[in-house]
Amino acid sequence: MTDQAVGIERMAKKTTGTPQSQTTSTTRTRAPDKKTPERAPTPETTPTDPAIGTVQPESAAVRIGATTTSVIKKTATRKTSKVSDSKTPPVRAGAAERASEVKAPVPVETLDEPPPMHTETAAETEAVSATIAPETETPVVNATDDPPVGSETETEAEHITKPEPRPFSELGHAPTHALMPAFGSTPEPESPTGHEEPWHAPEPQWEPAAPPVWRPSLFIVHITPELATVAKVGGLADVVFGLTRELAIRGNHVEIILPKYASLRYDQIFELHEVYKDLWVPWYEGAIHCTVFFGFVHGRKCFFIEPHSADDFFNRHSIYGFRDDVMRYAFFSRAAIEFLWKAGKHPDIIHCHDWQTALVPVHLFEQYQALGMTHPRVCTTIHNFAHQGITGPELLRATGLHRPEHFFSHTRLGDPRYPNALNLLKGGIVYSNFVTTVSPRYAFETKDQGQGFGLEPVLHTHHIKYGGVVNGIDYDVWNPEVDRHIPVRYGIDSLERKYDNKRALRQRLMLADNEKAIVAFIGRLDPQKGLELVRHAIFNTLERGAQFVLLGSSPDDRINADFWGLKRMLNDSPDCHLEIGFDEDLSHLIYAGADMMLVPSRFEPCGLTQLISLRYGTIPVVRAVGGLADTVFDKDHSNRPLHERNGYVFNDYDHRGLESALGRAIDCYNDYPEHFRELMKNAMRCDYSWNQPGQDYLNIYDYIRDA
Repeated sequence: MTDQAVGIERMAKKTTGTPQSQTTSTTRTRAPDKKTPERAPTPETTPTDPAIGTVQPESAAVRIGATTTSVIKKTATRKTSKVSDSKTPPVRAGAAERASEVKAPVPVETLDEPPPMHTETAAETEAVSATIAPETETPVVNATDDPPVGSETETEAEHITKPEPRPFSELGHAPTHALMPAFGSTPEPESPTGHEEPWHAPEPQWEPAAPPVWRPSLFIVHITPELATVAKVGGLADVVFGLTRELAIRGNHVEIILPKYASLRYDQIFELHEVYKDLWVPWYEGAIHCTVFFGFVHGRKCFFIEPHSADDFFNRHSIYGFRDDVMRYAFFSRAAIEFLWKAGKHPDIIHCHDWQTALVPVHLFEQYQALGMTHPRVCTTIHNFAHQGITGPELLRATGLHRPEHFFSHTRLGDPRYPNALNLLKGGIVYSNFVTTVSPRYAFETKDQGQGFGLEPVLHTHHIKYGGVVNGIDYDVWNPEVDRHIPVRYGIDSLERKYDNKRALRQRLMLADNEKAIVAFIGRLDPQKGLELVRHAIFNTLERGAQFVLLGSSPDDRINADFWGLKRMLNDSPDCHLEIGFDEDLSHLIYAGADMMLVPSRFEPCGLTQLISLRYGTIPVVRAVGGLADTVFDKDHSNRPLHERNGYVFNDYDHRGLESALGRAIDCYNDYPEHFRELMKNAMRCDYSWNQPGQDYLNIYDYIRDA
């Protein structure tokens, strides 16, 4: 009989226990991350035979009461063999006598091709178990008395043998001497290779992976008065531009409907062409003929409605600022819903923006559902409660809604403050399936802190469908790493390049080139933006030894005249420049070159200025209102962790509050530059992209579709 046959015969004589014990011990021997602790050598006789620790069933004289299985015995054998050459485990008293009765181990020859490992199937296990005595007892060689195998004790880890970790050779490294089998140790009969192979379970049957959670693609139509790059007045245009792209990236079909203004940036529209020639929109007792054009605006699918009437609703030099603005956008709302119906478009979601499109849900639920448009759900986003579209009863006759007694009800379009007026924004709140505003804090302020401009009772009535979602910014446009408007691009790992943009800004605005901090303001010169504090900040900044830059304009000629006078007063100062107007390239350069950005708003629904500033590492100094409080956290007084603090905040709308925050920012820049630099890095780490807001809006869409 060959040496290999002798080893196999010995394995065949090992007893097996119940399937339960086999399963338990097999599970324990699979743990690859626990090594068998090496035991200190003793002068006693070292067992070198696999028979030590296992006794044939007929040797009843050596039973000690430990019930094991063949797998457990195999594990115990490994425990005595898988140690280094120089260290052997001690044996229990009496084990030496038994070892002397056992023959010396027969070395197993290493074959050129190792035979396949034998893995018992369930049928084989049952067959063997049926022919072997139900319970056999075998001694376990250990330094101390062991509890029965399978009992859950604290010392179990010391007595249950675990397989050795995977050899380095299987990880792409040559096996080391310590990992090779020790001379005199017992190799596994089924694995006669040069090193010990870890135990492997039988290959499981292949099963197909669970399919990913399927989410339907939605057909979403945004109806808006503004869209960035073609018709922009404020932040509304940027929100629609960024949100529609994010929704499209997530696999939805997104379209945009807006008026065809005479002042459109046609150079930003690709493949503009006519798609609907004769759209007749009901207006008063007749109808107005319209033409619908289609084109791509940076990949976004856009429809432009052009009315042909003597009123020239949109054939004007600017977007807003006319006495008939309410009637202009009332017509646009009716034209948009009429186009959807006549073109056979039944979107899953119609997303409206501000009071200009708030009549769309009113028309949908009062008129067009009866014509078959029962599928769409409406979400309305309110970007600013200060503008509500208040008008008189003439609107009902023009739009075909009629029934004054119905729509003047306080539960519909009746204005809460003026009993004989209609409120378009209120109509959007009442008739929409869900209403959002542009930050959670602003949603709270408008409903509970008196900033709803008279609509607080309406918001309380419809609070179940009202919430806030913080806006995002488009990091393809507002990102110093890819910004084509700035002379030197930079990132969080190359902040020193930001100061090259600072020098370029000083050269362009003819400011003194020195080590002073630059404080900036970018935005509309509107009373909402805190113009009194902006004016005070200019002089306070200069007094503190810093420089000030302003970029903005106002639709109010009186405000423009006031700041033009201020510009002439400070024109000779080498540390101040006021740019009355708007320049896209200059705005990017100011964001990149300034050190601090001032946003001292009276109220601020969300604000994009501070979000852009954070991305450019320009520290915002803001008042804690609306979206400013949701996105900027004070360096010194916030309860957030230090790595989340990204700016300076003040609470009270007064000179003292402004001076406190602005002074702390300038002092930190001058006295603790390393702290200021860490604050810049915190700001640039903030993620205010459209990723999270996009998911929030999709959750809202799903909610109103399932409701």
